[in-house]
Amino acid sequence: MKPDNNNVAVYARVSRITPEEKLAAFAAETERARQTLAALLAHIDDHSGIAPEDVTWASVETAHHINELLDEIAEFLGLAK
Repeated sequence: MKPDNNNVAVYARVSRITPEEKLAAFAAETERARQTLAALLAHIDDHSGIAPEDVTWASVETAHHINELLDEIAEFLGLAK
């Protein structure tokens, strides 16, 4: 299968990135992940903004879905139970 012109252009651009630029990009992505995790933890610590008397089965399902998504990430990273 012959690569299309767009893929060739992307490869040419990526192949010119210096090791320092790659490291800086990796560090930026890592920091972004840390910020997202901090926001998630704050949201969970706040009980997702739901008062105890306002919890519904929909709230439970949302919390379950969050856990499913986090399990997917853990599995992707090889951290699954």
